[in-house]
Parts: sequence; structure tokens; C-alpha cells
Amino acid sequence: MRKKVYGRKLGRNRAARTALFRSLIRAMVLEGSINTTLAKAKAVSPDLDKLMVIVGQNTVSARRRISQIVANDRMVMKKLFTDYLPLAQSRRSGFTRIVLMPKRKGDNATMARIEWVTVPKAEPRKTKKAKVNTKKTKKEDKK
Repeated sequence: MRKKVYGRKLGRNRAARTALFRSLIRAMVLEGSINTTLAKAKAVSPDLDKLMVIVGQNTVSARRRISQIVANDRMVMKKLFTDYLPLAQSRRSGFTRIVLMPKRKGDNATMARIEWVTVPKAEPRKTKKAKVNTKKTKKEDKK
């Protein structure tokens, strides 16, 4: 009998489940897509959608709530509010998609890839230019 248990347990206690969702969210933000089991993908998808709705608000309160969700991870915060902010403001829901993959050979678990519907355009990295030594040596000054 179900007993009205809210959410998916995934065979873990509350702390382990929170850590699992936190790490899946972090990987999704940093990598753009992740391969996981179908049950985990379905469990974390609503959390990702709620996260993006909060990012779309772009307020101090929203930043604090996101910081709490991602355990004060500054890399994730920076990427969310630079790369993902325009995406979050352009739509209201449906930020992720789940694509089925072949079953895992080891335990025959149904695998899935969870990915963003629209991929954010990352800013091009600034490359450091090599400094050319323009100082004259003493031998060149004497000539």
C-alpha cells in the first residue's frame, strides 16, 4: 500500500536523496546533459524546471534561493545567472527533455539522457595573448 508517500525515494534516505539531486543538478548545469537512469531523470526534471523559473526572476531573493539549492556552489551560480538567464526569461516551463537510451548491460536498467531543450550560448573564452618582449638589450643599445 502506498500510504501517500510524496516524491520518489530511489532507495535512499532523505539526506542521500538530497545529495543525489544536488549533484545531478550541478552536473546538468555545468555539462548541459547527463546520462542517468530513467527514474533519476524523471525525479530531477521537475527540480530543474523549478530552478530555472527561480533563475528567471533574477532578484536577490532568487539568487539566495538558488544558492541554497546548489549548496553555495559559485561555479554553478555564475553559469546559471550568465548563460542560462536569457533562456529562463524567454520561456515559462519545459526547460528539459528526457531522451531514452539503450538499457544498461550490467543490470538492464532503463537509461536516459536528460538535456536542455534550448542550449545556452556560452560566451567565448578570452585567450591570453603571449607577451612579446619589446625591451632592448644592452648590445642593441650600443649599436
